[in-house]
Amino acid sequence: MNSHWQRQRQPDDVPTPVAVAVSDFCRRARSPATPTEVREALALLSEADDFRVRTLTDTEPEATPLGPFAVVDVLKGTAASLAATRQGCGYYDVVQELARVHEEKRPPAPAPAPEVPSFATPAPRAAVQTNVPAKPEKAPKTAGETVQERIAPRKRTAPELAPPDLDESEAPSFLRRDLPKPRGRFTRLDAPKTGFQELTRTSGKELLESAMEAHEHRFVLLNALALQYNGSRGELALPELEGVLRSHGLMEALETRERTAILAAFTDQRGAAGRVGWALGLSPSELSQLEAKLGISREVEELRERFRREALTARNLTQRLDLLGRDKYLADLGIKKRFTDMLRRELEVLVRDDLPEAKTLAELADTVARKQGAPSELMLRALERLGVAEGLRKRTSDSTPPSTP
Repeated sequence: MNSHWQRQRQPDDVPTPVAVAVSDFCRRARSPATPTEVREALALLSEADDFRVRTLTDTEPEATPLGPFAVVDVLKGTAASLAATRQGCGYYDVVQELARVHEEKRPPAPAPAPEVPSFATPAPRAAVQTNVPAKPEKAPKTAGETVQERIAPRKRTAPELAPPDLDESEAPSFLRRDLPKPRGRFTRLDAPKTGFQELTRTSGKELLESAMEAHEHRFVLLNALALQYNGSRGELALPELEGVLRSHGLMEALETRERTAILAAFTDQRGAAGRVGWALGLSPSELSQLEAKLGISREVEELRERFRREALTARNLTQRLDLLGRDKYLADLGIKKRFTDMLRRELEVLVRDDLPEAKTLAELADTVARKQGAPSELMLRALERLGVAEGLRKRTSDSTPPSTP
């Protein structure tokens, strides 16, 4: 993997048409990326691969999501479905960091030798036989030093410092922490943002439609557009985005998608609001706000109430014992105390008949579990969690101390 993700060129050397094509392809593959990320990914390919990049970006994505590093992985022979899976689990975030570490550890290129102008020396004249005695030639200042070497600029060599002894595993973090940030013409800046008034024009409707296809709800759509557009008072705000969507007649279609996605997520997660927010990428406040805007708070509460009744009235003892270990789920539904109290009373009734004959708590749990058709491990765990194990352990026959003669 290390040699697979090394730069073949500098990000600034990537042709702009190729970077634009990859950026558009990632947008269609539901994983938009910044221009900086696109150029860093394409820097892993050589110039000879640019035509393969254009061939891939001219087609529709075979799988989603696919970011710029996933595009590079596909060009290196990885299947599109596998690259989409890696994109979803954060594999390419590690790849991007690894490529940066490789670039930081690469030794700097040697400085080019200064161009020393060559001076043509005149051809020696033929000696003329005269009676004038010849003047003795002056010896050079330094033996073996020519004219060009004397007039060349002198280089001052800095004293070589011994590199500090670093552990190989700590070297990348040291370089990332202590290297100075690029300055001057090497500074990388994000592209300047445009006012959101551009979205109100006719051309902005097509852009919003394509952005809506890649994002499920308005909050993630807002985060994506805020990278390119400013609001009237700084950052793009949600009311401004909603106003633009209404002006283009796109708000109704977005609300339909949001309503379907939220209700389906509550059904899949069995009423757990925390898991629904995690699945949709929403914070608890954003989820509540979106429910209120869509007017589905009553429907959501009906779904949650249905799953509350299922948890409290489940007939299968194994299912109730397994549900006891899901504390966060019960707390999310707001029935943790009611559920544990009901299950505690039920288990106290079940163990009452077999308690006198049991020698140990494990034997008691095993006997009751076999009668009820439940796993003995879940039964023993439930007795411990509900706080009745200590009292039952004292009442078993083996807890009685042996009598002394």
